[in-house]
Amino acid sequence: MNGVNPWALGVFVFFFAATIVIGSSIQWIRKTLSRGKSAHSSEDWSLGGRQFGPWVTWFLVGGDFYTAYTVIAVPALVYAAGGYGFFALPYTIIVYPFIFLVMPRLWKIAQEGGYATAADIVRARFNSRALEIVVALTGLVAVMPYIALQLIGIRTVVQALGLPGDIPLVIAFLSLAAYTWLGGLHAPALTAFIKDIMIYIAVLVAVTVIPLHMGGYAALFTAADHSQPILKAGMGMPYATLALSSALAAFLYPHTLTGILAARSADTIRQNAVFLPIYTIVLGLIAMLGLMAHVAGVTTTNNSLVVPLLFQTIFPAWFSGFCFAAIAVGALVPAAVMAIGAANLVTHNLLPARHKSVRNSRLTAFAVKVGALLCVMFLNAQFAIDFQLLGGVIILQTFPALILGLMRIRFSAAAMLAGWVVGTVFGVGLCLMDSLKPIHFLYMGPFSGNVSTGLMSLVVNIVVVGLITLVKPAASADYAKPEGRPYAPSNPPTLH
Repeated sequence: MNGVNPWALGVFVFFFAATIVIGSSIQWIRKTLSRGKSAHSSEDWSLGGRQFGPWVTWFLVGGDFYTAYTVIAVPALVYAAGGYGFFALPYTIIVYPFIFLVMPRLWKIAQEGGYATAADIVRARFNSRALEIVVALTGLVAVMPYIALQLIGIRTVVQALGLPGDIPLVIAFLSLAAYTWLGGLHAPALTAFIKDIMIYIAVLVAVTVIPLHMGGYAALFTAADHSQPILKAGMGMPYATLALSSALAAFLYPHTLTGILAARSADTIRQNAVFLPIYTIVLGLIAMLGLMAHVAGVTTTNNSLVVPLLFQTIFPAWFSGFCFAAIAVGALVPAAVMAIGAANLVTHNLLPARHKSVRNSRLTAFAVKVGALLCVMFLNAQFAIDFQLLGGVIILQTFPALILGLMRIRFSAAAMLAGWVVGTVFGVGLCLMDSLKPIHFLYMGPFSGNVSTGLMSLVVNIVVVGLITLVKPAASADYAKPEGRPYAPSNPPTLH
């Protein structure tokens, strides 16, 4: 942190630049291999032609779900809050049965109807332009700070390399913009392989070498007692409810749903739901870095620097540069998919149908990334973090329309809109009351305690939807033809 090490910087630049070049050239490579016959449609750019098989989908969804900010934020939370930071582990276990049961059915509806976004599916289900716009805007608001957090992740490792100012961040942004513009969804799908291999190497070396410096894992846990590696009394409820609400929200975001809709088949999604928990094992090892930082004597007032400082303390400069490159590359994959998912919402659901083209999708994705860059450069990083937490509460309010809408119960668009409004106002109100903390104290007599704000607001949302449906159910639960879009099947797959 006291100057630029040429070895660390050189290794970082090599791997980061190589990844950008490979991702940016993927369309040229595909065109060459197919002798000029590769597709160049809006669907090919934004959903990879819906042709990703099990391996590509596994790397894409995993690379999109486990972001670079995860590598920085999870150990930082463990460093600051001890065992509470491990809530990310049960959350990423709970989510996969949900994916296995629900997402193949959602994929089939989208495939047969030609839908590319959650808002498309909701419009088809409820034949409501208002509900479509609400779901699209909710997704857009929720994903914007997520992109900013990926850029913050890049800025964190750039700072650790000793590079001053925002110029390196702008260069990284331009690289991301070119990478997404030229490669579309194929770029992150390809480079997700590179990202995961680099992250695996960095993490496995870290969890092997660092404990050796400390006398083994037994000595590590003994020395880490002061960092509260177990939950404090009363933390069980917020720990559990945060894990549950995070799991329910995870695949409502535009970027995670984009990875699902790009799969080749429903079986591809089921196979991935079985094997994606392998990432959770790696996440547990990543979380351990927060405890290791305490034992290694890392001290900082900026918790986001915990992992970079730990790597610099233990590893030689060249390997620190490799680890920093892994984190930066780990930001490219999710940031690209997030921008593409946001662009899909704008071009499919917010703009007139005539504006749906590759060019407009590229321009929209670029504009979204510019907005994220401006947030990082001119707003406090804590604002982006708080905004992202708020986005998690907001995106949960689309759960009834998108997921419960798959059921045969005759929900109406009016019920879903009312539930969304009440749930959003309730959730945002509690967040503002609690200084944007993701938990709120709920008085329930002997069972009182802190509960996830997102989960509470979702329950309120569902109660409103249920009450209105009991009073006035919809006339029909059939899927309708959204104006200007392909017909959906007359008897769509539903949850039984």
